[in-house]
Amino acid sequence: GNMVEWCLPQDIDLEGVEFKSMASGSHKIQSDFIYFRKGLCFGLACFANMPVESELERGARMKSVGILSPSYTLLYRYMHFLENQVRHQLEMPGHYSHLEAFYDDKKGVLPDTKGTPSSQQPVHWLPSIHRYMYPEMKITHPAGCMSQFIKFFGEQILVLWKFALLRKRILIFSPPPVGVVCYRVYCCCCLANVSLPGLGGTVPESKPFFYVNVADIEMLETEVSYVACTTEKIFEQKRDLYDVYVDNQNVKTHHEHLQPLLKINNADKEKYRRLNDQRQMLMYSQEVGEDCSSCEEDLFILFFMEQNNRIFQTLMEVSASQDKTLTADHARGMGLDPQGDRSFLMDLLEVYGIDVMLVIDNPCCT
Repeated sequence: GNMVEWCLPQDIDLEGVEFKSMASGSHKIQSDFIYFRKGLCFGLACFANMPVESELERGARMKSVGILSPSYTLLYRYMHFLENQVRHQLEMPGHYSHLEAFYDDKKGVLPDTKGTPSSQQPVHWLPSIHRYMYPEMKITHPAGCMSQFIKFFGEQILVLWKFALLRKRILIFSPPPVGVVCYRVYCCCCLANVSLPGLGGTVPESKPFFYVNVADIEMLETEVSYVACTTEKIFEQKRDLYDVYVDNQNVKTHHEHLQPLLKINNADKEKYRRLNDQRQMLMYSQEVGEDCSSCEEDLFILFFMEQNNRIFQTLMEVSASQDKTLTADHARGMGLDPQGDRSFLMDLLEVYGIDVMLVIDNPCCT
């Protein structure tokens, strides 16, 4: 089985990290990286697998080298170091001087989290952020993470957007390698940013858990909202742990009342077209050298943030009005389909506790 071979500081609780930092099924691949959550911290580990002529090691030596931090946003900066170190540990097991030096150099950067109540932890994915703050949330990652996400899911990102905004428990399944799937978790979280002050006080925080395995089942049972990924197919049978299950590009839910949200409607197609138009314009302006400062990630985050702000601005204005009536025109003004998004709107009002009356009738069946 997996075991923790070495760590600093030595008194830190690392229970379960040996399974989080090496995804189930990793023995089939040569290398990978993995984001995970441990208590209030986030981890990044790099994995590598090297064939060896040793009966004791069954012909293969597999190791992961990882770090823990209170925030995941800067972990990627150390990816290259971790990749080099895991290679070094495979070739020269037991030599930890580089890791010790790294820890001595970086440990002052991490705030002391001992004894701090969890509600005050700076978890860097917040239900409500102001526009000028949003770069703080960004994960540093290879260029193209967002475009891969859009290319992979296509119009389905609008389905994921609705589930993320409703703070559903979203579990993404994929066989290893899991690194790119951890980025999908992050992209999913970026769909639900809202920067309107005063919204979401009672709404559960949607948390990126990144990679989870069977050792996390007990913890997931207590979560009301999360986005995570796994390589373990057994999770699909444990329906009480998730609301939405994503198997490659197939987004599904076992909840009957959420089924209508799986259907792509005309307003979704229009949003997807607008997103792609904006991406094309950005790529063109970068090609002709007009705009080098904007990146696709900014465009993606702001596209959905502005969409979300428009929805909540309208809902809050209607709830503050005298008759509190939300009409089909309001729905269209929010960029939603009055019929196709009716159940989404009803769920949204319930989750966020917004007091308005929906007067969009179901189409008559004749």
